[in-house]
Amino acid sequence: MTWVEIVALILAGAAAGMINAVAGGGTLLTFPALLYFGTSPMVANATSTTALVIGTAGSIFGFQKQFPAIRHWLGRFVPVSIVGGWLGSFLLTRSGDQLFASLVPYLILFATVLFLLQEAIRRWMGPPAANAAPRHITAPWLAVVFQFGVALYGGYFGAGIGILMLASLGLIGLTDIHQMNALKNLLGSLINGVAATWFVASGMVDWNRAGMMTIGALTGYYLGASLSQRIPRPMVRHVVTAIGFTISAIMFYRQFS
Repeated sequence: MTWVEIVALILAGAAAGMINAVAGGGTLLTFPALLYFGTSPMVANATSTTALVIGTAGSIFGFQKQFPAIRHWLGRFVPVSIVGGWLGSFLLTRSGDQLFASLVPYLILFATVLFLLQEAIRRWMGPPAANAAPRHITAPWLAVVFQFGVALYGGYFGAGIGILMLASLGLIGLTDIHQMNALKNLLGSLINGVAATWFVASGMVDWNRAGMMTIGALTGYYLGASLSQRIPRPMVRHVVTAIGFTISAIMFYRQFS
């Protein structure tokens, strides 16, 4: 790696860590950065997931107080998250670069649209009015099936799984956003951890590039956690959305030109 690439990957990891700490969506920076420097799509996905998983796992400790309230959901969601995350990462290793590369523009566009809708969905699922009737927990088995699909997608690509999980938890009737975030972060960490473990075992991780991104990501998570109250979320959302749509457009252009 050249010094330019080393600095760029550290900065991409740091920016992704900050964005994940403030709003989520850091994969939309690390994955394209690796592609730009010539990493194959599959290796770029595996390397990005591995580089960011440490900070993602660390985010669950901020929600320890919520764990007793969500314990009864863990028995339903943890097994399907582990199985789905592993199956998605397994399918990635078997799909081949050509197929995955053809899906990349659509995956980035899908993740960007999810990120764009994140705040709207958060507001919709926010604390109910004081006089509002509590939501009824309906068809939890549907949420389990949906969570398996989210984990499958998360193991295969990963960007946007947080907002998918929040939407699912809101639809089955959960209303406490702190409990929902605790459950989302824990399940997301499991999905990413299982996928990263499989990628490492399969020899798909570019450790030199992953190491540079991890250094940046850890710094970014630390800065993001300390600055999260001062960085305007709308500004972060607009920047990441613009980057995501731009990268998606470039990928579509390259694929069809």
